[in-house]
Amino acid sequence: MKTVRAIVETPKGGTQKYTYDHKKKYFKLGKILPSGMAFPYDFGYIPGTKGGDGDPLDIIILSEFGTFPGCRIDCRIIGCIKAKQTEKNKEVVRNDRYLAVPETTCVFSEIESYRDLPKETTEQLIAFFINYNRLSGKEFDPIKISGPATSYAALKKIKE
Repeated sequence: MKTVRAIVETPKGGTQKYTYDHKKKYFKLGKILPSGMAFPYDFGYIPGTKGGDGDPLDIIILSEFGTFPGCRIDCRIIGCIKAKQTEKNKEVVRNDRYLAVPETTCVFSEIESYRDLPKETTEQLIAFFINYNRLSGKEFDPIKISGPATSYAALKKIKE
């Protein structure tokens, strides 16, 4: 599978959500997560894409290490949590979460598909996004998880 470039906004274990301001070219603090919540893996975006919410497509990078905001990581797409998100204003948008592993991983080097992960890992990721959005006054509604080939093909069509 070909690699995609990901840019980390919020590192693994982060309790602060950062976002990149593409016009001003800097990272800014977006919000503080509620007590007890932290990002389970590095979270960021795929440059050159645009999702249903108007932002670059989201990516969560499953790895044994955490990085830092602005870190570029070449990743293999292993799937995508396709989801609808209801915003605070009740507008419904697509807000998929691409699942990836870094090319440089040791622990996840044999993972080619989300199906290779323990079932609990994907269940916990979905639960994280549901709770994270609920606590922000939004609703995250997972539709399905697609495999790596379908996800990568969809990503190629979306690239700007």
